[in-house]
Amino acid sequence: MQNLSQILRKLPLHDGAAADPRFRSPGSVSLKAGNIVTARAGYHGVAMKGGQLTREVVADFTERPAEMLAAAKALHAGVASAEIVGIPAQEGETDLAREGQLLRRWALYRERSKPLRDRKIQAVLEEGLPLRCEVCSFDFTAAYGELGDGYIEVHHSLPLHVSGVTETRLLDLALLCANCHRMCHKSFRRESWRTPDAIREQMQKLGQ
Repeated sequence: MQNLSQILRKLPLHDGAAADPRFRSPGSVSLKAGNIVTARAGYHGVAMKGGQLTREVVADFTERPAEMLAAAKALHAGVASAEIVGIPAQEGETDLAREGQLLRRWALYRERSKPLRDRKIQAVLEEGLPLRCEVCSFDFTAAYGELGDGYIEVHHSLPLHVSGVTETRLLDLALLCANCHRMCHKSFRRESWRTPDAIREQMQKLGQ
């Protein structure tokens, strides 16, 4: 519980609460772990008072164990590398649970890296390809002339909880217009990340 306590206290979610040594202490983490165990469906012992939120979290984990475990590992890796600590809030993260916000914040922060974006755009131009959305083919230059020249957004094709903490390859990045990019990130029906291929398939189903 000591290690878990240290990890939880380092997550940048608590607005200075970690200054209190009682916050997410090994004892409180152990108690919460007991709450989680007794909230599982099929538990036959005496249930502890974990509250409705604990039951919802346990139900979510039970329904999507692989995804939830991968997300937890990504958060752990982000804390261990210190990469996730100190990242400012990013636009578009407010419709997720706090841990989901943190993963999205990290992903958006990495996507908005100007050197990374510039390298991807340069690689596409060197291949003689246009800078247009890989989902809907929107071309900012064609639509806005010189104002849109050279503009496109960059998206990681795999979320952090799938790819893990790795050095981003240019092949892992997709060029998207602002609309398709937001749809890739939009929280909907318990999903908070979609691939460009998934968005393209959705549009094709709708005849667009």
